[in-house]
Amino acid sequence: MTPESPTFQTASEREVWERLRDSLNADDVLIANLRLTDADKDVEADLVVLMPDVGILVLEVKGGSVTVQPDETGHSWWIRRQGKDVRIDPVDQVRTAKHALKRYVEQHPRGGASRRVGWGHGLVTVYSPFAADFSVPEMPRWALHDRDDQAALGDRVRDNAWWMLHGQRPPTHDDVEAIADILTGRFATPYDVNAESDDRAAEFDRLTMEQSSILQVTCLLHRVEVRGGAGSGKTVLALQQAKELTRGGQGRKPQRVALLCYSIGLAEHLRRQVATWDRRHRPAFVGTFHAFGQQWGAAEGDRTDSDFWEERLPAEMAELAAALPDGKKYDAVIVDEAQDFADPWWTPVLRALRDEEEGGLYVYSDENQRIFARFGRPPVALVPLVLDHNLRNTRQIHESFGPLAPSRMYSRGGDGPTVRFVATTQDDALQAADDAVDALLESGWEPRNVALLTTGHRHPVQVERTDFHDQEGYWRTYWDDDVFYGHVLGCKGLERRAVVLCLNEDGSRDRARERLYVGMSRATDELVVVGDPGTVRRVAGDDVARRLGV
Repeated sequence: MTPESPTFQTASEREVWERLRDSLNADDVLIANLRLTDADKDVEADLVVLMPDVGILVLEVKGGSVTVQPDETGHSWWIRRQGKDVRIDPVDQVRTAKHALKRYVEQHPRGGASRRVGWGHGLVTVYSPFAADFSVPEMPRWALHDRDDQAALGDRVRDNAWWMLHGQRPPTHDDVEAIADILTGRFATPYDVNAESDDRAAEFDRLTMEQSSILQVTCLLHRVEVRGGAGSGKTVLALQQAKELTRGGQGRKPQRVALLCYSIGLAEHLRRQVATWDRRHRPAFVGTFHAFGQQWGAAEGDRTDSDFWEERLPAEMAELAAALPDGKKYDAVIVDEAQDFADPWWTPVLRALRDEEEGGLYVYSDENQRIFARFGRPPVALVPLVLDHNLRNTRQIHESFGPLAPSRMYSRGGDGPTVRFVATTQDDALQAADDAVDALLESGWEPRNVALLTTGHRHPVQVERTDFHDQEGYWRTYWDDDVFYGHVLGCKGLERRAVVLCLNEDGSRDRARERLYVGMSRATDELVVVGDPGTVRRVAGDDVARRLGV
């Protein structure tokens, strides 16, 4: 069937299509709504049926009340529409379409003389009856399928095509395959999953910029928290707000702005985006919370030392920020993925403002992505604004992780492939995930669009790359033209078009549900989840398991 689920203008066309779908043979091809421009004339075939060793049949479908009336020319066809009788010529219409399609196939480079086979035409009057002995010169009764013929439509279509061969040869299986490709354009270029993804990415950019109108509201507010689930475009809005505040405009003074986050990978993404802007629009600082303090002389520290992160570093940064001269302080600070910030971190952030009481603080957060053990909230009142549309993920991906989100969101990301689940054991999960990556590459995905993310131990390739690079160097490989291997803990705020999520832990650790939510939402176009079905049910619940087909 091409397409598999067509849209029809009339219920009668759908009824005929459904009857043929249910009665044709497995090797037959059913094409709906086929349009062609031939010799400056547009023709349309309601249905085309290609049957190996039988024939090709073009069908015109008419609903409503169809009659044939005698007149000065012999007879004419009529249909009643909205209470009025309208003259039609369905036989000429279907014959014209048949000859145009036949000519197109035979003139096509993949057609030619080798594809000269028998073509026929028929008329289906879904609701109108005709007598068994009805006959007009241009339409034999066996090519007219009326209301009372619908139950046997599949057999009648085969007879119709066979009896119209008129000595021409029937198509072989190879003929049917080639002619179907010609008629549907599948020969022209191979399907490119990356191109389709590019189209969805452009639509995401458009929808996000539409949503940026929310920033016009915040221009009159200085303390705002923008809350939104995965895929809502928070990071894009945070970047846009940093640009708007920095450049001023619309009667506002340019501001000295800092754009912060916790994760090294997200910080690298923010810097790369900002680097493409006009220099006058770039914030004064873009980077991690740690780098924010290092510019003032804060200690290096160890990322595995929780006491350093939770206590010593923020205390040191608070002292350094308080001692900053006015020219080194900021008019506004924007924090992306703010749920990653611990309580003590907000003190140096606020002290870095020129005006601690009135200076701008813009916070972008998603509580359901709080996957670290730390908890914190800004110690000031913030005006909440909520983003409730998922713009980034396809509908299929959004629906798969939707039950994990804290509040209902509405999908606007378009359609994509079905989310797939690969059942395996925890011990075999990495190998199965590697196989899934290979399958994505074989299906046409470019390596730069694919990521493998783990929830437990790091993938050996990630270990190797981390050992070879420092942390910043490792995260820069995210933008290489290669498959990225990472862990869900480091990928918040980032995305890849095709993601294999490897559940290589049993889900017993704290915040396993949040890690699953983050991991599933990193894919924009295609998601493959690999793991033990029991782990999915235990961590995510029956609703998510059912949506994954577990």
